[in-house]
Amino acid sequence: MIYAHRWSIALTLVVAGFLAFSLPPYFTADPGRSRVPATFPLHYPVLVGHVMLASIAMVAVVIQCWPGLRARRPGWHRRVGRVYVATALPAAGCAMVIGVATPFGPILAVSNIVLAALWLWFTANGYLAGRRRHVGAHRRSMIFSATLALSVIANRIWSPVLYLSLQPLQDSLFGGNEQHYLWMVAGLSGWMGWALPLFTVWWWQRRRMEMATPTISQLGHTSRV
Repeated sequence: MIYAHRWSIALTLVVAGFLAFSLPPYFTADPGRSRVPATFPLHYPVLVGHVMLASIAMVAVVIQCWPGLRARRPGWHRRVGRVYVATALPAAGCAMVIGVATPFGPILAVSNIVLAALWLWFTANGYLAGRRRHVGAHRRSMIFSATLALSVIANRIWSPVLYLSLQPLQDSLFGGNEQHYLWMVAGLSGWMGWALPLFTVWWWQRRRMEMATPTISQLGHTSRV
């Protein structure tokens, strides 16, 4: 339990730091301070909507991940879960719109669309599973959904790492074209930001199920004896 609390505290600090850095430019309602250049007339308001809704969803994830919340405060678990779904679904929809029109190249555009579609799917599927009292399916889908909600943090880490480590390719592969080089870095960062965490969580869940199966089989065998 002590490790779970440490992980929860670490997650809280990371998310709080990320939001403290990312949100201020969008409180001013000034498109000039946006970190993403607009590509169509409604780009900025859709982007602000996505940022604000996704931020609330991220906070909800932190609360839901706190150890013992579901067992000790099931009412809070349900309420916070509803807030998460109510913000994650429209945030994913906004992400799909601005993802299609991203100014950072086609590789990132495809990544954003796939990410938004998966986020929509897992969130909706997890919510419906919870309504049907399918606890296992609800938990699995919501863990995937939460992973995607927080994946933007990993994306921000990969971007400078890839930009610096792949710098020689700007001249050798792209002939000095900085825009195409930035498109490649943004695209790789986008894919790695969500695909690696999602695969890791999938592996972890599969591993837990494989480890639990022999235990269940042994208990059944013991009870028959």
